[in-house]
Amino acid sequence: MSETTTTTFVEVQTLAGRVRGAWRGEPGSAEASAAFLGLPFAEPPIGDLRFAAPVPKAPWEGVLDTLEFGATAQRGDPGVTLIPEPSVPGTSTLNVNVFTPAPTAPAAGTGLPVLVWIHGGGYFAGSPASPWYDGRRFNRDGVVTVTISYRLGFDGFGWIEDAPSNRGVRDWMLALEWVQKNIAAFGGDPARVTIAGQSAGGGAVQTLLGMEAAQHLFSSVYSISGATADVTLPRAEKFGRDLAATLGVVPTRAGFGSLSEQQILDAQAAATKMTAESFSSVIADGLALGPIVDGELIARKTTESFAKGVGADKPLVIGATDDEFSMVFSDAAKKMRWIPKSFMLRKLGMPKGAMKPYLAANADVAKKGTARIGGRFLTDLMFRKSLVETVAQRGDAPTWVYRFSWPSGVYAFAEHCIDVPFFFDCIDSPVAMSPLTGPNPPQALADDVHGGAVAFITNGDPGWPAYTAATRQTRVFDTPSSVVTDGYKSVRPLR
Repeated sequence: MSETTTTTFVEVQTLAGRVRGAWRGEPGSAEASAAFLGLPFAEPPIGDLRFAAPVPKAPWEGVLDTLEFGATAQRGDPGVTLIPEPSVPGTSTLNVNVFTPAPTAPAAGTGLPVLVWIHGGGYFAGSPASPWYDGRRFNRDGVVTVTISYRLGFDGFGWIEDAPSNRGVRDWMLALEWVQKNIAAFGGDPARVTIAGQSAGGGAVQTLLGMEAAQHLFSSVYSISGATADVTLPRAEKFGRDLAATLGVVPTRAGFGSLSEQQILDAQAAATKMTAESFSSVIADGLALGPIVDGELIARKTTESFAKGVGADKPLVIGATDDEFSMVFSDAAKKMRWIPKSFMLRKLGMPKGAMKPYLAANADVAKKGTARIGGRFLTDLMFRKSLVETVAQRGDAPTWVYRFSWPSGVYAFAEHCIDVPFFFDCIDSPVAMSPLTGPNPPQALADDVHGGAVAFITNGDPGWPAYTAATRQTRVFDTPSSVVTDGYKSVRPLR
């Protein structure tokens, strides 16, 4: 006779109404975690609200079941993310998922620290419903975890003549406001909120860190493989007008609103399709869709804000993998061995005068072939160069820097996204082992990465020396992990 499992439900009162979640694991046990999934923080962004700023969710009567992930802004898998991020159909796409070990309002001063996770996906893909983003291991270690959704692509970041800019950014902010007002009911401390994200999510938290309007919404930041978009207003406007012309409408809310969601998605995909020419444009100018420097919500480039001292009171952990984009050339590695390294690097945009010092600083990678040094150069251009600039512009602000260097069992180098399951300590999940880490990823490394994150979220210090201009101390996550001086010195010839 097969055993039946009984779900233990738990209810929490939010400001908008009561919600029902479910326990995973025996309540009171070390691994117990209550999950509240698909909890709406805003009204569905459809109809008159489609290209509007997000509107807080209206109160409801009775008890709202939050037992399954809510609808996602991602429609189908566009095939650009290495992380399993499922799409969920539906219109109520602005929701949060809360994972907590203690879903009751705490006594004053006893609330648990909070992690708010913003997913990546190039600002046009991704989903908060990934099994990698489950907060149960952070819950085990005393951290309430929230994953948030936001509008993607043109709906979230496209320029429209009479629509508010940066709608996706406004979604982040409203979700964080929801956390401020409601997280205490789930056992969290609204005064100890760390925002974190990877890839576009890592760029998102840096954008928020550089925004005067967002400073009250969080207390610290953890940026994983992040690069800010900082799309210029002229570029955003040109993209919006061109897209409208392609679709045969005027570039207004009414014009774009007359089109189906799929029509805009198809046109967006065609306009952002990666070709040799557009790839060079992305390297030089960044993404076409993402947070816009509109002079209002986002006043200036993020690094310029850091230089002005915005966010200087907020502790920041920032880092990247060693070879974020080296996998781009993996399949062509054998053919590329006949291409001179200098020729490839020039084609990819090596600055004049930087070739010799760059090859010297990366000699260990260069000797592995043209594909590897080309991939390292792309990684530096798109991620690690901006990281070095961000840290420099932060000056004396409390900053900790790391590199993730462990070579995966799939690519034999530390590729984009590989550090995420270590951060969430979910490397024992089959969906984490198969696509990126390979078999038997080292638990000791997960203990290092996850443990440092827990320490930072809890105490404001990840457990290795803070970065200063004099010491440039850098944590290198590997087997074993270590601390080195100036861990990003190989990037400096590009500055």
